[in-house]
Amino acid sequence: MTGARIQDPIIALTADATLHPLVLPARADAGAAEIHSYADVRNRCLAEASGRDDDACTAEELLPLLASDGYTDRRQWRIVLGTRTVGVAVLNVRHDGDGTTATSAISILSEAQGRGIATAAAAHLEQLARVARVHTLQGWTAHLRSEDPRLAAPTGFGSVPHDHTARFLLRQGWTLEQVDRVSEYRWGPDAPKELRQRRESSQAAAQGYGVVQWLLPTPEEHLSGYACMKSRMSTDVPDADLGSPEEEWDAARVRDHDARWLAMGHTVQVTAAQHIATGELCAFNELTLQGPEESITHQNDTLVLAEHRGHRLGMLVKTAGLLTWRERHPRSAAVITYNAEENRPMLSINEEIGFAPIGYGGSWKKVLV
Repeated sequence: MTGARIQDPIIALTADATLHPLVLPARADAGAAEIHSYADVRNRCLAEASGRDDDACTAEELLPLLASDGYTDRRQWRIVLGTRTVGVAVLNVRHDGDGTTATSAISILSEAQGRGIATAAAAHLEQLARVARVHTLQGWTAHLRSEDPRLAAPTGFGSVPHDHTARFLLRQGWTLEQVDRVSEYRWGPDAPKELRQRRESSQAAAQGYGVVQWLLPTPEEHLSGYACMKSRMSTDVPDADLGSPEEEWDAARVRDHDARWLAMGHTVQVTAAQHIATGELCAFNELTLQGPEESITHQNDTLVLAEHRGHRLGMLVKTAGLLTWRERHPRSAAVITYNAEENRPMLSINEEIGFAPIGYGGSWKKVLV
């Protein structure tokens, strides 16, 4: 699925809107106008949806993220109204499990909404998904503060506004499965001292465990342990009824993962807890920085393997990671992270450290029939 593919045609969506397949150039230089247009509109759509710009990417940064690999077949389109790009669409078919799960997203600038464009684009993407034998579509949404009624997650934890985005997905047959909390940690003058105290207390509770850290690419001695923990991210964290497939990671997949992040221009730090007696890596935390040193840091995956919980390892890897990160990137003033609202153990750690909620998002599913 990662080899050469016949070029998709341009699709008419409405009388004046068309869907253009994005052909990825070898480089996002000045001559690759389509990838620059795609990146610009993607970033504007994200900012309109979330009120933030911390997930913005340049075309150069975005290009490695859009390419297919041995684990996901990635396809993207520009939505063009007249001659202007006004939206983007994505269909990522995952190879994990039985290959029947895909991520789908359609984002349109507010100025072009209400014309039936998204509905037509959704129908086309769903048909392509069916051809690829996809059974389950997944999608993630951001929501601004709103006076709209609330739509509660079936997990019983959290809600999102019943706003334009939610109404569109519900009309299309999607169901809200989970609510994610977006939290931010801002560095204050007492932060290093407080983090050191929490690290010391968590280390005292984690007798028999030590901390190891590295920057990507992952050192050879940690490839298998990191792969094991990345696999467990797909089974050990709350997934509601999204039905995400189990991921199989090995050293080769870690190397590919590392290469993609580095090609995007990210600095990625991994902090892991290691069981001293066995050498097993049993908890980890990732921090990433993209762009200038003043950019927002993102806290990505954090996990404690189920069989090692109860030793404050989550607090240990988070505080150890933040302390080292602060030394490396003192000009990055804030850290943003995402957690499922029902993931109370991890939210409690974040809240104790000082993370505060700044937004909420929805995790959605559509079963294709």
